[in-house]
Amino acid sequence: MSQEVRQEFYDRLSPYSMTPLWEVLSGLVPPEPRPKAVPYLWKYADVRPLLLESGALLTAEEAERRVLVLENPSYPGETRTTASLYAGIQLILPGEVAPAHRHTPSALRFLLEGEQGFTAVGGERTIMRAGDFIITPAWAWHDHGNEGDGPVVWLDGLDIPMLGFYESVFMEGHNDQRQGIARPEGDSLARFGEGLMPIDGDEAHRYGQNSPIFNYPYERTREALVTAAKGEDPDPHLATTLRYSNPVDGGWAMPTMSTWMTRIKGGQETTPIRSTDSMVMAVAEGEGSVTIGDATFSFTPKDVVAVPGWQWRSIQASSDCFLFFFSDRVVHEKLGFFREERQAV
Repeated sequence: MSQEVRQEFYDRLSPYSMTPLWEVLSGLVPPEPRPKAVPYLWKYADVRPLLLESGALLTAEEAERRVLVLENPSYPGETRTTASLYAGIQLILPGEVAPAHRHTPSALRFLLEGEQGFTAVGGERTIMRAGDFIITPAWAWHDHGNEGDGPVVWLDGLDIPMLGFYESVFMEGHNDQRQGIARPEGDSLARFGEGLMPIDGDEAHRYGQNSPIFNYPYERTREALVTAAKGEDPDPHLATTLRYSNPVDGGWAMPTMSTWMTRIKGGQETTPIRSTDSMVMAVAEGEGSVTIGDATFSFTPKDVVAVPGWQWRSIQASSDCFLFFFSDRVVHEKLGFFREERQAV
């Protein structure tokens, strides 16, 4: 049958809001993933002056959240860092408070700079120190503040693009600027982070599938990685990597975003690996370079990198590196389509 006859048929489908699958099937279900996002590096040396400048333009209360979004060049105007992940850099100046609110997206914080910043989640407050990984579960009240003398800066990670697909992103403001504090600082870590659990299991599920620990201190994570590296040779593709886990079931710490920390010794280079999940990398310590597909970026502490899915990636460490990652892997695993490939050593 001629193309003209087929096209005439297609044209008659349009008024009925129908289209022929066979004309788009190869693009709709390709032989392998085709990520739209591109690899990208945000240098903290570039971000920080602009972030501080924003602090002179408006207060944290005026902005509700004073954040510079790390927007992937492939998604202009869409506030996406990868197809499924949002990342931004948030600033709280001395004496400021980011007002209490809650929202359906889950959020994580990775502190980049500052000593006396705090966040309160669900009635418990914690001081945030450089390298700490902090969870804000979906629909949990939270506010932030700075009781120090210098700026406090952290990386925000949220699953907003995922919830946006389901048209389920919304929030609610608190009646007060700060929520009430009902538990002492360190309560969740003491109850759930010492290899112990409350005998009443219901308390462990206060935030659904999220870990009941909401601050994983960097000091402990770093020590664990250094000690673990003494026990066995690093994995050629992953170096020494430990994931943040939920003590209740041993799974990922968050239901929609996987998180882990990698240590690569100076002078080492990982063998290329690729996987279907997209991820964001933040540099806690060290210098080196990361190769993603055809792009190579040199990094220093506090830099942030977007890593699209299904791109060959490898890391070269000039000095000892400690690298924080978050990705959408946990969703891929739950839905059964996570795939990974490793180049031969």
